[in-house]
Amino acid sequence: MKHDAEAARAANESCPVCATADVVCHKWTILVIRDLAAGCSRFCELERSLAGISPRTLSLRLRALEEEGIVERKTFPEVPPRVEYALTDKGRALLPLLEDMRRFGREWLSRDRARARATAAAA
Repeated sequence: MKHDAEAARAANESCPVCATADVVCHKWTILVIRDLAAGCSRFCELERSLAGISPRTLSLRLRALEEEGIVERKTFPEVPPRVEYALTDKGRALLPLLEDMRRFGREWLSRDRARARATAAAA
């Protein structure tokens, strides 16, 4: 049993889909990337656009994305200091994935949700 679990874990670690999911499937991560797709943003701008995210969570997500090389943080030598976040080339390489998710949501999920609302209204 233990050997099977170790083999499955090793297979997941070498799987590119699992590796990508491990990076982008944390709560808020995809939305941070989506917002940075429009260009660089300051922390407060991201916080405003991601209604419901706590400053701590946003800070953790940005730090994790920096560590992965997906987001870069630029500090300007001003008083008070200004910090901006932007996608790196690696981060921009995720944008087609987000576009595919957007297309799937529009094509399949919007239709399913509209059908569910119509069914609920008719009941």
